[in-house]
Amino acid sequence: MQLNVTPVPFLDLSEEFHALEEEWQAAISEIGACGRYILGPNVQAFEKEFAEYNGNQFAISVANGTDALYLSLRALGIGPGDEVITSPFTFFASSEVIDQAGATPVFADIDEHSFCLDSQHVRRNITDRTRAILPVHIFGHPSDMTSIMAIAAEHQLPVIEDCAQAFGASVGDHKVGNIGTVGCYSFYPTKVLGCYGDGGMITSNDESLLEHIGRLKNHGAVAPFMHSEIGMNSRLDEIQAALLRIKLRKADDDIARRRKIAARYTELLADTDVITPSLPDNGAHVFNLYTVKLQSRDAVRQHLTDSQVASSQCYPTPLHLQEVYQHLGYKAGDLPVSEALSSQTLSLPVFPAMTDEQIQRVVAVLKEAL
Repeated sequence: MQLNVTPVPFLDLSEEFHALEEEWQAAISEIGACGRYILGPNVQAFEKEFAEYNGNQFAISVANGTDALYLSLRALGIGPGDEVITSPFTFFASSEVIDQAGATPVFADIDEHSFCLDSQHVRRNITDRTRAILPVHIFGHPSDMTSIMAIAAEHQLPVIEDCAQAFGASVGDHKVGNIGTVGCYSFYPTKVLGCYGDGGMITSNDESLLEHIGRLKNHGAVAPFMHSEIGMNSRLDEIQAALLRIKLRKADDDIARRRKIAARYTELLADTDVITPSLPDNGAHVFNLYTVKLQSRDAVRQHLTDSQVASSQCYPTPLHLQEVYQHLGYKAGDLPVSEALSSQTLSLPVFPAMTDEQIQRVVAVLKEAL
């Protein structure tokens, strides 16, 4: 069969937009007629619907996923002199917020199969200054939350779940973000549940903690023009909330499609040396990214690029070896799994509107490169 030789994008949201356009435009018109653009009824409804979907008692929206993490740290009282254990194999925001709160990130190595925190390495990094654990459910694969929660309980530590790439993923009967102390989500357009701008959410079953975050996200206000502490401005707007309400209703269909695409990739790559993504033993992956391991990653990626097949290199330099963290004293070889994977991993296109023809073209070009 002659495969389509048109370019394959890494992400294409145009078909989704056209499918949602009429309903979203109607929502925008309704919001305009109402005149409430900030902290309006769509934000309140979305928070309630999100909590119900995730199985949490409470959810509070914020401006973006980075703020979700930062505000959670602030509300938990984490600051100067404290340490927070997290992953070096993730987007910079996961550790950046620890510094912004005044604490110090401590990087534990990751599991070579899940790409998530190695719980045993987490245990080895706990000190008398450790105040929290921040696991990242990377690429949509849930972390080993059973072990992490056991360690946290033993040392009486809160757990801040970075769910930015894992909306809808689960461990056992619980969705991520409903296992730790708080769950933090990003609605950046590339995410499993993404808006058409920036947005974020924090989930928890601790009402007092969420109330504190609610004050912090709104300038530390306890009443109009009355402030009990220094906060910030971190609010999800009505138009993005309206879109997210629409998309939340079809989220399970989108996740099912991502899993179907991932299964097709894995099937077509079975006869190659490519190491395809692992699946959790007791949970569900949502494939925000379909990330493989292979030798000669850079050469393979160049061939994909030359053939007009997009890909992403996540993450080429682990966080503990970034220039900004030189003062922490990490050196090459300290976290060998993270360092090896940074030179071996490549993320292939995956989005709900992706066709089987596009999947076949990606695989064909990848096999050529191999």
